[in-house]
This record gives sequence, C-alpha cells and structure tokens, in this order.
Amino acid sequence: MEKNYTPQKEDFQFITERNLEIDSTFTSQGYWRGVFVHFTKNKFAMTGVFLVSLIIIFAVFAPLLSSYAYDEIISVTDDAGKEIVAKSLPPQFSNAVAQDYFSAKTFIFGTDDMGRDLWTRTWQGARVSLIIAFVAIFIDMLIGTTYGLISGFFGGTVDNVLQRFIEIIGSIPTLVIISILAIFMPKGIGLVIASLLITEWIGMSKIARAECLKLKEREYVLASRTLGAGSFHIIFTQILPNTIGPIITQVMFSIPVAIFTEAFLSFVGVGIVLPQCSIGSLIEAGFNNITILPYQILPPISVLAILMLGFNLIGDGFREALAPKLENL
Repeated sequence: MEKNYTPQKEDFQFITERNLEIDSTFTSQGYWRGVFVHFTKNKFAMTGVFLVSLIIIFAVFAPLLSSYAYDEIISVTDDAGKEIVAKSLPPQFSNAVAQDYFSAKTFIFGTDDMGRDLWTRTWQGARVSLIIAFVAIFIDMLIGTTYGLISGFFGGTVDNVLQRFIEIIGSIPTLVIISILAIFMPKGIGLVIASLLITEWIGMSKIARAECLKLKEREYVLASRTLGAGSFHIIFTQILPNTIGPIITQVMFSIPVAIFTEAFLSFVGVGIVLPQCSIGSLIEAGFNNITILPYQILPPISVLAILMLGFNLIGDGFREALAPKLENL
C-alpha cells in the first residue's frame, strides 16, 4: 500500500449492511421473554395448555351450540297422552311413538335419569366449576398475597400476630368450616366460593411472605427507603413485581385444588343446587346411578381428570421456566 494512500468511501462498510449470523442462544433477552421461551419449549407444559384450552372452549361454546338446555327434560307424549321421558330406562323402548321420536335424536353422552342431555350438562357443569375456581383463586391471590407481603415486610410483632392467626385458621378442619357456613348460608355457588376463600389463601400468603423476607433487604428496597418511600409503596411497587413468578406458579397449582374442592363439596351435597350443575354434582348424580346407568359418571370424571392433569402440567412448566436448571439452558 502506498504511504500517501487516501482512504476511499468504498473501503468502509456499515456493520448493519453486513450479512451477520447471530447465534440466538447468546442474544440478549428479558426475563419474561426467557420464561416464555423456556415454557413454550416444554412439551408437557404445552400439552397442559392444549388440554385446558380445549376444555375451556367446550365449556364456553358447547352449551350455546347445543340443541337442548342444561335443565331441559326431553320427553314426548304418545297417542294415549302419556309423557315418556328420554331416559335410558324401560318402558320407553317398548313404545313405538317414543322409539320413533328418540331414534331421530342424538345424545352424544346420553341422558341422565331425569331425561336431560348429558352433553350439555357436562359442559355447563365444567363452565360453572371453572368460574368458581377462577373467582375463588383470584380473590385468594389478592388476600393471600397482600397478607403475606404485609406480614413479611413489617416483621416483629405484626408478623407474629398475623402468623398465629394463620395457624389458628389452618388448624380448623375444612369440613367443620363448611358445616358452619352451611348453617348460615344457602347451598349454591356462594357457599362454595366462601368455603374456598376461608382456607385456600393460606398457602398463597406463606409463599408471598417467604419471598418478601428474601427481598426486603435488597439494595433497591433500601434505596427506596432512603429516598423516603412509604412502606406500602415499597411493598406494592418494589417487592410485589419481583414475587410474581412464584405467585403465578402457586396459582397454577391452586386452580386444580379449587376445582377438586368444588367437586367434593357438590358431591357431599353442600354445593350446587339442582337443576344447576357442576362437575361435582354430575359426579354425585352418576355415582348414585352407577349400578343402573354406569355411563353417566364417565363424562364428568373425564373432564375433571383432564383439568387436573392440564393445570398441573402448566404449573410444572411455569416452575421450571421461572427457575430453569443449568442443564435446561
């Protein structure tokens, strides 16, 4: 090269114009994007999302698109003026009018002992159970998270008093609480939600308290205190956002517990009142007729099993995505 060579414009090239291959493994990404990537790569977690989404879609749209209402008793009147109900019991099959009428009908899951379409009732029951579970867990999350964060942040006497209260509530058997509520409240959705609210928030509060104890001495919290931020400002703007991960994981595991608890309450007769239905009340009705019509118990039990499996897979997926192990990176 000549000593007096003058650099030309074409000797240089902007780095953005080069065809560079960037290794996505080492690209910078935010925390929540990393969680999303790890979660979507988990086949079991995505299977859980698929199962739960499928049940929710059927619970939302199946009752709307069904030809029968969930409380409709399907029947026909024969030539003699006798009403024959569409239940899988004699003597309907010996009647020609009823046989012709019901042969043109389609009952995917069959009918129950009252002549109501089990397909519609199953998905209506799934809808009711999901609504109860989501409402109860949402309120539990608010109560439990707030209670745990306040207890862990203030510590000392406040923490001791609040934790002793939790121990007292947790020591009372759930059936005793339900029995007391059943005396003062009518059976139905309100009783089920109240039962879930009294007991289900305790686990959430313990997780929030543990996270708060770990985070309240961090540098950014001390900096906020130095700048004059109030206690509740620090709790809900500094500590709470950093506890969302464990709380989400706990919620995913709490939803199937709430659904199972609702099913148990309806099964023992203190839940949903007929003709309204839920997964638990359908299982209870199928159990009562299991020796005569054993097929009736299969649809609600299958839906309950799929929901429990799906939410547990999602919970495991979130737990691994929020705290990935080194071998999974």
